[in-house]
Amino acid sequence: MRSVRLVSMGLMLLLAGCATGPRGSGIPDEEALYDVPLEELWPPVRQFFTDNHLSFREDRGNFVLETEWREEFGGSKVSGFWHRYLVLGKRETPTRGKLWIIRVTRSAHRTLATAGDELDWGVNRTVGQEPGAAEASGWSMEDQAEFQDRPIGENAIVVGSAQGSRDLVMEWKVFHAVAPQLARKAPDAKKETEVAKAETPEVKAPVLAVECGQPIIGLSPQATPGGVMLLGELHGTQEVPRFLAQGACQTASSGTPVTVGLELPVENQQRVATFIRSTGSEDDWLKLMEAPFWRNPYQDGRSSEAMANLLEQLRQLRAQGLDVDAFVFDHPGLKGQAHEDAMAATVLSRVRQEPGRFFLVVSGNIHPRTRQGLPWDASYRPMGLLLSGQLKHVVALDMAYDSGSAWICSVEGGTQLDCGVRPARGKDNGDRFFVHRFDRPNEAGYHGIFYVGSVTASLPAVRRGLGRPGSRDNSLQPLVEPEDTLASRQ
Repeated sequence: MRSVRLVSMGLMLLLAGCATGPRGSGIPDEEALYDVPLEELWPPVRQFFTDNHLSFREDRGNFVLETEWREEFGGSKVSGFWHRYLVLGKRETPTRGKLWIIRVTRSAHRTLATAGDELDWGVNRTVGQEPGAAEASGWSMEDQAEFQDRPIGENAIVVGSAQGSRDLVMEWKVFHAVAPQLARKAPDAKKETEVAKAETPEVKAPVLAVECGQPIIGLSPQATPGGVMLLGELHGTQEVPRFLAQGACQTASSGTPVTVGLELPVENQQRVATFIRSTGSEDDWLKLMEAPFWRNPYQDGRSSEAMANLLEQLRQLRAQGLDVDAFVFDHPGLKGQAHEDAMAATVLSRVRQEPGRFFLVVSGNIHPRTRQGLPWDASYRPMGLLLSGQLKHVVALDMAYDSGSAWICSVEGGTQLDCGVRPARGKDNGDRFFVHRFDRPNEAGYHGIFYVGSVTASLPAVRRGLGRPGSRDNSLQPLVEPEDTLASRQ
């Protein structure tokens, strides 16, 4: 009798929101406990991962399983991040158990590497070694060839860096699926089970077909249908596009349709819409990237490789069945207040056309402000102010980050605009992405911040020729300067 009571009560508390972290972080602040022995808990846990197509290997005797690596965003091949779960069954008492679920993340680059740690990126392990070192190590040329022929994902995570942390969100997702099963199977508890089912709706196991990365702290309470989240970014980083892709993936996976708004020229709208709905072939990439915007000789960071890859990640999410979309809203031919008015009108029109969606809209950090005035123009009315006067649910967030680098444009010598990789100084607030709301808007009208950790510069997607960002054809063709270049803009 007691078994069903505790499981059912825990389920009702979760549905009521009692497992949400402090100040609406969207992250549970307590463990999911099961008042059953681990021997009874483990079979439905195994079934959960099987039902969600998460292949695993396990040590049954010790109640441990480990899933296979999965790339973010459904295997987009451009994210560079992989995740797996380590699930540990913990025995509280002989009749009570719990799960610890550790998410392990690896990357194909230095993003997650420990400071001072050097990775061997050489094709041949004997590079830098004395003659005969290959024979001494037992690695032959055939071994090297076999290693290099392994799938790109496995190759990348071998040379990547890693970090692991407990995933309470995943622990409660498993609880959602497992607790009702345990309640139904409990002996001599028919009456209590019927009461629990009458008081709480049936909770189905979440669909985990797409890996969305570590949950962004504080995002889910803000990601509501009809809501507009304006993100004021520092252009030219790898981290902001990844934040957008993860945010879109996590929001859509929870059942809320999401649309990402990008500060790209409105002339690119049809290209972006077509690409998002395409198969992502080389021809699809060429059609997207041949636009003058991507080939502008003055690249300000908005046309970075990371931003182009974001479009591929959103395309892949759509292909996996998630309800995500994208639109563009910049009007580069306009200046000053007319520019803000036009951008606001474009965003407003899109939001009103689709009132049931959540909008993630990113731009330079002047535009999202919700208060009038800039240091050089007291009458200036930014896009955020204009939108907040027309829409009920607008949240403007300024970018926060740890020190690193970014692709930044600056005026050299007072006249010459120069763009390149520059140091970016920030403040260390850990390595987890998060959203934080202030008690009240600050002087610029921002309602809070979004934090992306240490930043890394993302170079222009197309510097020479056309094609998929990062592909070899980008380095073989001469730079083509378009006739209609676009002005660089914050």
